[in-house]
Amino acid sequence: MAEGMKKGMKRRDFVKKVALGGASLFVLKDARAVWSYQANNKLNIAFVGAGGRGAALIDEFAKLGENIVALCDVDWNMAAGSFKKFPNAKRYFDFRKMLDDMHNQIDAVVVATADHTHAVASVAAMKLGKHVYCEKPLTYCVWEARVMREVAKQQKVATQMGNQGMGSSGTRQLIEIIRSGAIGHVREVHLWTDRPIWPQGIDRPKDTPPVPQNLDWDLWLGPAPYRPYHPAYHPFRWRGWIDFGTGALGDIGCHAFPLPFLALELGYPTWVQAISSGHNNETYPRWSIVQYEFPARGNLPPVRLTWYDGGQRPSPDLLKDLLKGETIPDNGHLFIGDKGVVFNGRLLPADRFKDYQPPAPTLPRAPQDNHYLEWVQACKTGSSTMSNFEFAGLVTEVVLLGNVALLTGEKIEFDPATMKAKGYPEAERYIRREYRKGWSL
Repeated sequence: MAEGMKKGMKRRDFVKKVALGGASLFVLKDARAVWSYQANNKLNIAFVGAGGRGAALIDEFAKLGENIVALCDVDWNMAAGSFKKFPNAKRYFDFRKMLDDMHNQIDAVVVATADHTHAVASVAAMKLGKHVYCEKPLTYCVWEARVMREVAKQQKVATQMGNQGMGSSGTRQLIEIIRSGAIGHVREVHLWTDRPIWPQGIDRPKDTPPVPQNLDWDLWLGPAPYRPYHPAYHPFRWRGWIDFGTGALGDIGCHAFPLPFLALELGYPTWVQAISSGHNNETYPRWSIVQYEFPARGNLPPVRLTWYDGGQRPSPDLLKDLLKGETIPDNGHLFIGDKGVVFNGRLLPADRFKDYQPPAPTLPRAPQDNHYLEWVQACKTGSSTMSNFEFAGLVTEVVLLGNVALLTGEKIEFDPATMKAKGYPEAERYIRREYRKGWSL
């Protein structure tokens, strides 16, 4: 890496506000956030995205007993299974028409589309006063994440980003353990994934096959620049394409970053830089390593967070005296403190922590350890969620700054007040994308 990694020694007790204008962990209860649903005690939920991940979410909320009242998908072939399971739900291609037609019949909206249409659908729903659950990454670009935070705050609706692991008591306990100082002062964090599991480092296809029946390609493109349909993009393969997805970092970063953010009270980084296999302005690199330097926060020292994907991993030397022959798995996290480490949820060295007792809980737990139920409860009562858009939006902004560094090849120093990369105006197009005519937030 261009700059060396540091090991560190200090931290302070958790405080409830993230530094540098960051997010509160929990939103305050407000009358506007309390449900407006029917007297039968069930939410009326509409879904933007009814195939793929959307189909799985429909099943999750149906299991909780909520009303599935509308299903919207630009590809009715993909959505066919959901249509069959819920024949009484109204069907739409265009979420804008669905919201126009049914805004008085909908309490909440779940968004599970490709990354590049998360924000346009979620913001439209929130502006109508609807509670919103949006899959990760929360948005396609940094600016959209800021808008999502602001609109959610203005509208006072219940929100949740779909990083399901944050709903588990085990994750929340791990946050408490790290905060308690069990492994001492932490200056170094490593996060890694086996993604991408879709094509990256490839060029745009040159052939132009016909658009499949029951797919509205123009709606699928949404705010992205126009290009002809090709199965190289849809379904699923879109995540590796720069115009549509956020690559491995966007996909898994919004799962992985909340743990160090909450455990170490991280806010905006001082700088972000990356090395990678390179990109061609079409798809993300085959592999990348991204470093984030976070500043001191009160008595908390600076933290160096390093991200790895595409088969890259932390050096085995970091753990050679602790793992005793174990190999580093394909996915994981590592917090290095001066009294020990946390490695994929384990406290090491094992002999030091064999009698360790976790601290008493300080974070609320999701009802039934259920991430989805946590949001439903928030819709109905005005209670809090762990990954509300204020917090999840901040995390998404920071995660996606890594993509800005990847795509520009520059060391990015981001000013959160102006949302500019200091001294590098060329980064603007990656911080805030231009929308295709007819689309806006």
